[in-house]
Amino acid sequence: MCGIVGVTGNENATDILLDGLQQLEYRGYDSAGIYVNDQQGDGFLVKEKGRIADLRALVGPEVKGSTGIGHTRWATHGVPSVKNAHPHVSVDGRFFLVHNGVIGNFSQLRDEYLGDVELKSDTDTEIIVQLIGKFAAEEMDTLAAFRKVLGLVDESSSYAFLLMDKEQPSKLFVAKNKSPLLLGVGDGFNVVCSDATAMLEQTHDFIELMDGEVVVVEPDKILIMDPAGNAVEREPFHIDMDPQAAKKGAYPYYMLKEIDEQPGVMRTLIQEYVNEDGSVKIDQELLDALSKADRLYIVAAGTSYHAGLVGKELFEKLAHIPTEVHVASEFAYNPPLLSEKPFFIFLTQSGETADSRQVLTQVNEWGYPSLTITNVANSTLSREATYTLLLHAGPEIAVASTKAYTAQIALEAILVKAYGEAKNIKAAKDFDVAGELTKVANGMQELVDEKGDIEKIAQDMFATTRNAFYIGRGVDYALAQEAALKLKEVSYVQTEGFASGELKHGTIALIEEGTPVVAIITDPKTAAHTRSNAQEVIARGANVLFISSRDVAAEGDQIILPEVEPLLSPLVSVVPTQLLAYYVSLQRGYDVDKPRNLAKSVTVE
Repeated sequence: MCGIVGVTGNENATDILLDGLQQLEYRGYDSAGIYVNDQQGDGFLVKEKGRIADLRALVGPEVKGSTGIGHTRWATHGVPSVKNAHPHVSVDGRFFLVHNGVIGNFSQLRDEYLGDVELKSDTDTEIIVQLIGKFAAEEMDTLAAFRKVLGLVDESSSYAFLLMDKEQPSKLFVAKNKSPLLLGVGDGFNVVCSDATAMLEQTHDFIELMDGEVVVVEPDKILIMDPAGNAVEREPFHIDMDPQAAKKGAYPYYMLKEIDEQPGVMRTLIQEYVNEDGSVKIDQELLDALSKADRLYIVAAGTSYHAGLVGKELFEKLAHIPTEVHVASEFAYNPPLLSEKPFFIFLTQSGETADSRQVLTQVNEWGYPSLTITNVANSTLSREATYTLLLHAGPEIAVASTKAYTAQIALEAILVKAYGEAKNIKAAKDFDVAGELTKVANGMQELVDEKGDIEKIAQDMFATTRNAFYIGRGVDYALAQEAALKLKEVSYVQTEGFASGELKHGTIALIEEGTPVVAIITDPKTAAHTRSNAQEVIARGANVLFISSRDVAAEGDQIILPEVEPLLSPLVSVVPTQLLAYYVSLQRGYDVDKPRNLAKSVTVE
């Protein structure tokens, strides 16, 4: 969601901040701003509604210095506007603050402490910077004032704060609770960022922060303090990622690039997790913990939740373990009755999803084992879970997830293979996961090479429609939900995914002349039934697109999928639906990578 960048000790601070914010555009935002200080008494604050390009246009040659902070805002309190954009400034002009997260008791703090302050914005963030200014004016030093305000923020709040004091222009004051934040170690300078991709051009060495910690960052040193004020020593970790991997290259949009990268992601997962003899490389301690479980609970949100629905089929069919899939935001406040020996699996692309983290915190309090499957090493959910498996999918920049979804399903399949074999289950032992994922990779490549056909279907069927439906049964129903989410995310077409047999129980009332309905058909057991349901909507005027596997295809089906293991069929059937979403959005003139109102990493509840 919101993005934070900061730097101290580098004369190119302005460029570093703007370039860093540019790298964070994928997270979703509606305004942006920077504050830069030149260490000689001059500071420059520039804010603008809209894109980073709009902000750059306002930054003149005079805006330069060696220390600064920057922010991209995704509106929570107050509409998108210049006045609500960060950084926010104390009434005396001394303190500048950027903030990710939500302050739960901001209105109470405002009423109790700031009755005599004329606020300039509608944000919760401004309350914090005005409080810091108020306490500093009462003869507190900056760190003490910062700490006092942190102590007033209630437990429901989440924050990543980055503060500058005009009277100490080389220092950055940092605090974190629930929202992600990293320190970056440079050569003679240091940086702060909410996502490492923002600063990979500056450093590959980062220090993770824990909840409750407060930090003072200077050009040549970093002081980390725990909630009690004790100094904390922590070594940097190295991120071995090519900054170019997070760039579009020759592609017009990241989403198309990431769709095309999926065959390679499948092959990378095979290389990372499967030995040449076909055995799976999964930590034995994790397998032992899984083997003790009597039920699995997959917890996720959005696209990851849909990957979990496919995972449920894999775990139950191949490893014979009862599996439930839960929406994280619902589980957090309404947990189900748990089994005696539960094991939790968290699916998250970013590893920072706030709703999932809230559940993980509960799971840790209950003392149950957990596994995070994520694309980001050293992310919060990775650090706090008992075990971690990495997706190795490379940076996913487009807001609409594509390759992380398929990587999650593929890694679930790899884990199921190892888990089922450890339990001596024949179905798992007979499951050639490397061979099947190789077939999937080849099938994906076949489909991405047929973009022109799908682009034409998008134009013919979806050019003017306001709504659409995906239908399927079994894993095809799970895929239908993900396909519907993709189309609505990037094209704003009201789209729903339904179990095809449920159409006649109410949804068919929405079918009108020309309504697009996409039927996913990959399972021989249910193929005839889904075709029958498709005929029911055709009889009522729907325009049906059939996406079917080669072994169940019928004459007239528009998109034929390569044959793969039926339980892995979503890995290939999702590709044409991703491309459909992409082309429908493109043909309507929308920003495919940054759809309205959405954010890549959802770090607030």
